[in-house]
Amino acid sequence: MNPEENNTPVEEATETVQAPVTEAAPAAAEAAEQQAPRGPRRDRDNRDRGPRGPRREGGRRGEAPAEDGPQLMEKVVYVNRCAKVVKGGRRFSFSALIVVGDQKGKVGYGFGKANEVSDAIRKGTDAAKRAMKNVVVVNETLPHEIYSEFGGAKIVLKPAASGTGLVASNKVRAVLEAAGVNNVIAKSLGSSNAANVVKATMQAMLTMRTADTILSARGKKKKESAI
Repeated sequence: MNPEENNTPVEEATETVQAPVTEAAPAAAEAAEQQAPRGPRRDRDNRDRGPRGPRREGGRRGEAPAEDGPQLMEKVVYVNRCAKVVKGGRRFSFSALIVVGDQKGKVGYGFGKANEVSDAIRKGTDAAKRAMKNVVVVNETLPHEIYSEFGGAKIVLKPAASGTGLVASNKVRAVLEAAGVNNVIAKSLGSSNAANVVKATMQAMLTMRTADTILSARGKKKKESAI
């Protein structure tokens, strides 16, 4: 076969393949420019606005910066579910007993009701924060032994030495830990109802008084120990 006859079809084939590629490229570029026109740059629009102010703290736009407030301890003591039988089924509602304290002698409890557990806990927490009161805490324990009753609940609280810990039930422990008490021996003698036990513990904490308070009420001064 003649080599010149074999080279001619190869050159023609390469020309036919490359021709549509070079012609289609400018057409695609023009179509892209027509579909998505380029907008003005931001720098031109912001020339007359002055320097940019400081960035806000707190994350997204519109959010206020977080304030450094006291750290509160929140404990869910008891969650109760109530079912109401209606036509077609049952409807459930929930109630939550919450204890809130700053572990520095301030504690409160709250009771919330809602159709969802999360809403009941939120309502109880808000009520507990509003009802926080100051209690007496001396060296992470109680100033003296005390007995308290509320309804059918009966509570005995005794101060303990450092390192003893909280020897108490979960309901009494929640109130004592939130108040900042770490060494106490407690005993529940009556009903185990969560609301009454918490109220009896709070009543005992609020009725406690130190020796200085009692002496000042009697018009006396504390005697200094002779060394």
